[in-house]
Amino acid sequence: MKVHHLNCATFRPPLVAGGLVAHCLLIESDQGLVLVDTGFGMNEVTNPKGTIDPMSRTLLRPVLDITETAISQVEKRGYTADDVRHVLVTHLDLDHAGGLRDFPKATVHVLDAELEAAVGAKGTKEKARYPKAQRDGVNFRTHKAEGESWNGFEAVKDVDGLPDDILMVPLIGHTRGHTGIAVKGDDGWLLHAGDAYFYRGEVETPPSNIFALKLTARQTETIREQRLSNVERLRELKASGEVEVFCAHDPVELARLA
Repeated sequence: MKVHHLNCATFRPPLVAGGLVAHCLLIESDQGLVLVDTGFGMNEVTNPKGTIDPMSRTLLRPVLDITETAISQVEKRGYTADDVRHVLVTHLDLDHAGGLRDFPKATVHVLDAELEAAVGAKGTKEKARYPKAQRDGVNFRTHKAEGESWNGFEAVKDVDGLPDDILMVPLIGHTRGHTGIAVKGDDGWLLHAGDAYFYRGEVETPPSNIFALKLTARQTETIREQRLSNVERLRELKASGEVEVFCAHDPVELARLA
């Protein structure tokens, strides 16, 4: 399978030199095109106030470039929205699920606990995190966090209708249904770790971090103990050299892989 690394949104938050990206994957498989995460979509770019709450617009400072949307990048490669048969989301935060509406015929795979958290969001903060409009008309297929072991991670599950070389690797903590997506490409295994961490230094030895991103991780985590445990395991996996580990928002990781 051929794997393309895309940036589907750029952010310029204060105190984060170099900004942030929305690192997504476009996979060419025998079952059609597969996306991993979608960043912001056409709706966010053309009508940001419709789904991006004022606090997120202020803190993230999204660039909102239409050429960065997943649909624009799919079409640039000569495909159409209908060619995207499956989308796997690490979680349903607004900056990961914005492009789902741009692929109305795709099956969107998500852990059941994540969809339940989004649908059952209560209070202003949770509802801003999971804008209902981003899920309107989306064809979800839910999966439980259960399965086999894979490189030290438990409950890893293959995805019905997709090759065995695409796996959901539960990384609970940032959200209640957060998952990584493992893909075996032409050059070996990749693990898209979503928002399990935000800065490459977190999974390096010795670890390091940026204060603003460390604070962001604390403010957005749901189950702290599990999130920190996952970061430790990701650090071990990265050190082994057997899997290419990367997160959703580090621009240096994206530049190295793109």
